[in-house]
Amino acid sequence: MAWKVLFFQTAKGDFPVKDFIKEQDKATYAKVLQSIKLLANNGPFLKPPYIKKLQDKLYELRISGKVAIRIFYTMVNNEYYLLHAFKKKSQKTPSQKLKVALDRMKEIV
Repeated sequence: MAWKVLFFQTAKGDFPVKDFIKEQDKATYAKVLQSIKLLANNGPFLKPPYIKKLQDKLYELRISGKVAIRIFYTMVNNEYYLLHAFKKKSQKTPSQKLKVALDRMKEIV
């Protein structure tokens, strides 16, 4: 069974996660798409190291490679919403990145 993966859309009609993905080099772009397909194909059965639960309804899709990418997402009615994406540069998740994802999640949930 494939789960539906959707991109968060701002009030202005922008898709920040989709735009972020498109900006990546070819290899990173392919790796990100592969990870999103893993999420779509495995849904809640996808486990670490591919995902990490951050808070009650907030998760992180973990993409490793020459560049570490993180995509925050949430699930509502069996649909996954990709909320925010960034290049991970430190061990700790930046609080500003987390705040962006939480604010966007409030608009959906």
